[in-house]
Amino acid sequence: MIYNQIMSAHSIPIVKLGNYIRRSTINNHNLEYGIELIEGVTNEGKFSAPKGAPVEVDLKPYKIVNNGAFVYNPSRLNLGSIAYRTDGLCIVSHLYIVFYLNDLGKEKIDPEYLYIYFRREEFYREVTFRNFGSQRPEFNFNDMSDLLIRLPDIAVQQKYVNIYKAMVANQQNYERGLEDLKLVCDGYIEDLRRKMPCERIGKYIELIETTNTDCRYGIEDVRGISIEKEFIETKADMAGVNLEPYLIVKPNEFAYVTVTSRNGEKISLALNDSDSTYICSSSYVAFRSKDKTSLLPQYLMLFFSRAEFNRFSRFHSLGSARETFDWSEMCNVQIPIPDIKVQKAIAEIYAVYIMRKRINEQLKAQIKDICPILIKGSLEEAKQ
Repeated sequence: MIYNQIMSAHSIPIVKLGNYIRRSTINNHNLEYGIELIEGVTNEGKFSAPKGAPVEVDLKPYKIVNNGAFVYNPSRLNLGSIAYRTDGLCIVSHLYIVFYLNDLGKEKIDPEYLYIYFRREEFYREVTFRNFGSQRPEFNFNDMSDLLIRLPDIAVQQKYVNIYKAMVANQQNYERGLEDLKLVCDGYIEDLRRKMPCERIGKYIELIETTNTDCRYGIEDVRGISIEKEFIETKADMAGVNLEPYLIVKPNEFAYVTVTSRNGEKISLALNDSDSTYICSSSYVAFRSKDKTSLLPQYLMLFFSRAEFNRFSRFHSLGSARETFDWSEMCNVQIPIPDIKVQKAIAEIYAVYIMRKRINEQLKAQIKDICPILIKGSLEEAKQ
C-alpha cells in the first residue's frame, strides 16, 4: 500500500533494482588470466592496478570482469568504491561483488546513468544508513537488489549521460595534454643528465629546525604531506595537540616524511609553493635551499617529483618494521645543477604543469559534483 502511495505521488516509476541486475561469480579457476590483469576499485570509482605486485597469490578465486560490469567493494561502498567497466577484461579480488544489467535492465537502464546514480553523496548516505548498527558493515548484493530507484525513460537517461560523457571527454583530453607537458619536463632533465655531471645536493640545502614555540600558528596552519608530493589539510585529530614542537615551513621550503614503508613505493615530500606559512609534525624533516641563486627550489622539486626519486628513496631507506629515508641519504641525492637561468626556464614549464594538474583535479571533482545535478535534472524532465 505504501509503495502504491509513493507511485501515485510521482509520475516517474519507482523500481526495485534487483529486477534489472544479475550477479556474476565467475572466477579464474582455470588460471586463464595472470597477475597483470588484476585491478582494484578506488574511492574515486575507478579501476586501478594494485600498488605492489602480488606475491604468491592464488588467482583461482579472483573474479572475471568484462565490459558492462559494475564492481564494488561491499565494505567500502559508502566511500565511493564502485566502478563501471569499459576498458576490457580484468580480474578482481573474490571479496568484490560483480554484477551486470540483465536483459530487462538493458532495455530500461542506460548503464552509465546507473553509474552516475551511484556516484552521488545521496547514494553513499543511503548505504551508510542501511549499514547502521552492523558489526561489520557490508552492502552485499541483496542490499543492492533491494534498492528502490526512480527510473525515467531511457531516452531521458541517455540525454543526461551524454552531458556527463562530454564532460569526461573534455577532462580526459585535458589530462592527455597534461602528460605531454610532463614529458617535456622529463626530456629537459634527461638532456641535462647526459650533458653535465651530477652533484650531491647536500651542500646546497640545509635543515630547518625552527618550531612553533610561540604558538603563532594554529590548527588551521597544520599540514600533512601526500604521496602525490603536495601539502594537504591534516587528517589527524588535532584536539588537545600541543603545536609548540611543530616545524615551521615557509614559502619555498620543503618537508618530507622519513617513513617510506607501506607508502605505495613513494616518498611523501612537498614544496610549500603557496604564499602561506605552514606547520607540520616534528616527526617530519624540513629543509630549504641555502642559496636560491644557486639552486632554485622549484627546479629541485621537479627532481623530487620524478619516479626515479621515489625508487631512489625507497632503495636507500633503512630499518626493519619501519623503513626510513634519513637526512644523510637526502644529502647524497645527486642531480645536474645548471646555470640558474636554465633552472628557471625548466622550473617555469614545471610550474605550468603543476597549475594544470590542479585544474585537472578540479575538473574531476566537478564531474563528481555534477552527478546529483544530472540525476535531479533527469527526474525533473521526466515529470514534465
